[in-house]
Amino acid sequence: MQHKHVMFIADSLDNAYKFQAVLSDLGVDVDAGSSLQFGRLLASMPSCDLVIYELRDAALDSVATIERALLEHGGIPLLLIVRPSLLDKLSLPIQVRSDFCVTAAEAAECRLRIQSLLWPASDRSTSEIITVDSMTINLATYQVQVAGNPIDLTYLEYALLSFLVTHPGRTYSRDALLKRVWGFDYYGGSRTVDVHVRRVRAKLGPELAQHLETVRGVGYLWD
Repeated sequence: MQHKHVMFIADSLDNAYKFQAVLSDLGVDVDAGSSLQFGRLLASMPSCDLVIYELRDAALDSVATIERALLEHGGIPLLLIVRPSLLDKLSLPIQVRSDFCVTAAEAAECRLRIQSLLWPASDRSTSEIITVDSMTINLATYQVQVAGNPIDLTYLEYALLSFLVTHPGRTYSRDALLKRVWGFDYYGGSRTVDVHVRRVRAKLGPELAQHLETVRGVGYLWD
């Protein structure tokens, strides 16, 4: 594999040791710093191949700023490290290749996500691209477009949409969707599914929203 250069940005030591071991095993060059040093490091690393950024609670709104900075330097790919509690509000960048892992992710998972961003497959399988009317979902990059325009979805909005689209014609209860999409114990109540469905419908527009049907007294399906 071609030798790569990675920037690791974190304001704590929570993940430093885990990612240090993973990156060392991959044999990549690493420059590390804090979020305050991000701009300076980026300016000094024009050949950077990947930015790994630990996203703290207070920095959730900075994803768009990070994306703009990476675009200015040629569209450097981004891997975000996030707490599970942030997933409901997380929106992944739509103009640079990106992925995320939660803070408790095993080293093996982190390694696979890093490898995918550093050494992407030259040809994406057609099974990773789903088209419904004017909508295209790229399952490999978490990107959704409608009529060629990117749709800004939070991760959980994207996960809900992609799950239903890849399981068409099947009705899922709210509790089933919480287990299959959220993937962890959620204590806010199953009505959070209703909230996410409304948001997804609003972002897709009236024509595509018709596919996301409510089955009264049961749950939801993608027709």
